[in-house]
Amino acid sequence: MTPLRERMLHDMQIRNLADNTQKSYLQQVSSFARHFRRSPELLGPEEIRAWQIYLTNERKLAPSSVQLAVGALRFLYRVTLRREWSDEDFPLPKRPVKLPVILSAEEVTHFFESVPSLKQRTILMTAYAAGLRVSEVVHLQVTDIAPPQQRP
Repeated sequence: MTPLRERMLHDMQIRNLADNTQKSYLQQVSSFARHFRRSPELLGPEEIRAWQIYLTNERKLAPSSVQLAVGALRFLYRVTLRREWSDEDFPLPKRPVKLPVILSAEEVTHFFESVPSLKQRTILMTAYAAGLRVSEVVHLQVTDIAPPQQRP
């Protein structure tokens, strides 16, 4: 084990990072160094930029995977090597925003008609109409839907 790897491992252990995080960070830094065939101590912001371009364009990694690699390099350079680099030296890719699938009125109607039990259909229709989350539906009471009958 190289002294730099050992020092980074100790820094992560001191900060009580999860074992999987430690393994991932070490793997990312190791891949980074192997790619450039040099110690990370000798590499700088330009190599980090080139590494991100390589991960994005050549390896076609998802933004979350590139963010993991950048997180590992941030830890290495800022914590272990104590370099005063800014966030611009470690740009993060923007995660794509995925919009939810919106069902048409016909699709919603077809969905409700396919539920055989009246009780289950009522529960689903109530949850859908009120925009309830699953945890809210689970705790739903009859009195939440209809007020109790008042006695004369």
